[in-house]
Amino acid sequence: MGEVLIKRAYDPPSPDDGYRVLVDRLWPRGVSRDRAELDAWLKDVAPSPQLRTWWGHDPAELDEFARRYRAELNGNPAVDQLRESLLQHPRVTLVYAARDPHVNHAAVLRDYLLPHGDRTD
Repeated sequence: MGEVLIKRAYDPPSPDDGYRVLVDRLWPRGVSRDRAELDAWLKDVAPSPQLRTWWGHDPAELDEFARRYRAELNGNPAVDQLRESLLQHPRVTLVYAARDPHVNHAAVLRDYLLPHGDRTD
């Protein structure tokens, strides 16, 4: 399995990003498709609208959000599609729109995908 990074959709793309996958259900506000330079958009790997609304990006609820989100990811076919990308590319960057680089679903998703919780920040 390749390296998995996370990056805000509002940060400039870089050749170092490798294969770029938007992992949000909604397109990032104010970012054009050209500027995003995405290789894929996997809406279905994002948290459900109900879970996203419940959480509201509250840092105090991150642990409970992560638990619920991992439960949603179990058996989600979009996760298999994302894992296939990880096998095909040495580096995959999960692109997200949330403001906080530490309190967001992409960080939870990255940790879910990596064996043994290996991380690259």
